[in-house]
Amino acid sequence: MELAFERRGAGPPLVLLHGIGHHWQAWLPVLDRLAAERDVIAVDFPGFGVSPPLPPGSPYTAESLADAVESFCAMLGLREPHVAGNSLGGYVALELASRGVVRTATALSPAGFWSRGELAYARAALWAARASARAVPPERATAAAASPLGRMVMAGVMVAHPSRISAEALLAATQALGAAPGFDDTLDSFAWMMPPAPPKAPITIAWGERDRLLLRRQAVRAARWSGQRVKLLMGCGHLPMSDDPELVARVLLEGSR
Repeated sequence: MELAFERRGAGPPLVLLHGIGHHWQAWLPVLDRLAAERDVIAVDFPGFGVSPPLPPGSPYTAESLADAVESFCAMLGLREPHVAGNSLGGYVALELASRGVVRTATALSPAGFWSRGELAYARAALWAARASARAVPPERATAAAASPLGRMVMAGVMVAHPSRISAEALLAATQALGAAPGFDDTLDSFAWMMPPAPPKAPITIAWGERDRLLLRRQAVRAARWSGQRVKLLMGCGHLPMSDDPELVARVLLEGSR
């Protein structure tokens, strides 16, 4: 499937997958650090960013998004690339590892390890963020993104340090969230999301120590599922790439060796 993507660097290929409602630009804080050692391909999922939607009748599920990424990699001639993802993208990275079609997978605060109550909370928070992104006039969003308090309101659930996100990046992410045609169906599919099958490739799981969307206690379940310790990203929220780019780049490079 033809997907929008950004490609930089040279070395072993590393495919980066964003979370629900986001776009490939989520990885900009770490992109050049990774590109110094990897052939980095940051992808927009179907129906997100500027990638086209899935074909009519295709369900928006983590599995169908994984199918699209697998087809995309084949189209680029990427055979068993390394893959890394955040949130929904983290789940898809683990799904690809369970299929044995990637060399390694690194998942940052992956979806799917929640309790029923935690899932209800996450879906409500995501739905509210989407509704706000669509309802707030552009001029009000611009003014909010320019102030510390406004950035806290707009991004406080997603990051531990909203001041580290530029106003331009925050506005672009808000626009992507409001415009994504695949958002609603994908969010609905979370109700049936279960942890993937056991991985057939080496995996790394890391969790934001201050994740306010997928709470860090979910890391305990991810550790039980994987049979290995989950790394805690100290001082980081749900989107750790913005909170501590150096730390996240180091984790991704170590996970893709």
